Amino acid sequence: MASKKKSKSQHVPKFIMVATVLSAIVAVGLGVMLYATDSSGQGLLRPDNEVIVTLGKQIYSEQCAACHGDNLQGHPNWRETNEDGRLPAPPHDETGHTWHHADALLFGITKFGLAEIGNMPDYQTDMPIYKDVLSDEEIIAVLSYIKSTWPENIRRMHDQRNAMK
Repeated sequence: MASKKKSKSQHVPKFIMVATVLSAIVAVGLGVMLYATDSSGQGLLRPDNEVIVTLGKQIYSEQCAACHGDNLQGHPNWRETNEDGRLPAPPHDETGHTWHHADALLFGITKFGLAEIGNMPDYQTDMPIYKDVLSDEEIIAVLSYIKSTWPENIRRMHDQRNAMK
């Protein structure tokens, strides 16, 4: 009986943490989009530009693959906190949630980190902040590479997210 109580109580903090993170992403997404939007309405990413995607793939291999996987598969059980109380690296392929977020929000999270973007100074993550590591163009290249790997139907749904500005 005690183990059920322990298990049940562990689910509440996980749920609260995930709900908080998702709420912050949605709430801040609109603000981030104001400073990082493309005036054409097309979005920031260029998944059909071979030069940008090639650069993005190279940078992804050097900066991201160690955590998110060579094939963008992320960690197993990425929705559950690990022993440190942090969420493991999610997949960036079509099985993850990356495509659920508009370009500008993905850019902001990558450049500044979720704690800053979500105004959650105490949020702990293993995800590095790239503002002093990669240029804006390199961040866009990595995100463009990621998007270039998604099936066409997922890319269309992601484009719809970008159009909802």
